[in-house]
Amino acid sequence: MNTGSIQIVDRVSAVEAIKQLNEDDLRFLNQLIVERLKLIAQARATTLMTSFARGDRVGFLGPDGDMLEGFVLRLNKKTVSVATDDGHQWNVAPVLLRLVR
Repeated sequence: MNTGSIQIVDRVSAVEAIKQLNEDDLRFLNQLIVERLKLIAQARATTLMTSFARGDRVGFLGPDGDMLEGFVLRLNKKTVSVATDDGHQWNVAPVLLRLVR
């Protein structure tokens, strides 16, 4: 577990408590979990975005498996806009990018 996170000591008790919830309570709990996962993913993407700056040379695997390289044009909310050497523009998740030295 991550430092600072809450650890469920007795998972069996947690599972048993969940088994007692009705459909409305389960839907509410599911909504809370999904929102929390989205927040964690967004925080991770934001952290990764700090690794890149406009003009950086980056590489990533294209949909066909070929390595593409280009320059960072813009840092968007969830993606990085990259102008590749072949003249195309891609919006790429920061987790898929690598700096090219």
